[in-house]
Amino acid sequence: MKRPSRFEHTRFLGDKRTQLVYDLDEWTDEAIVNEISESGVGLCFGPDTLAEARNRGYTLATPGVSRRQLKPRA
Repeated sequence: MKRPSRFEHTRFLGDKRTQLVYDLDEWTDEAIVNEISESGVGLCFGPDTLAEARNRGYTLATPGVSRRQLKPRA
């Protein structure tokens, strides 16, 4: 999958609305990633690890599972 230009150097992309994190190396559905990038609700983590994403309260996204979308706080 081709990464969005804004997140081309990151592996894990978080969605502020759902608190889900997407592994861009493993994720295959480009529509979700493009929608996050275009909406401006994407978040990258430093260091770029799943442990850091979980430390901030994010859960790894799995295909077929969805969450209710909330308005981002910041």
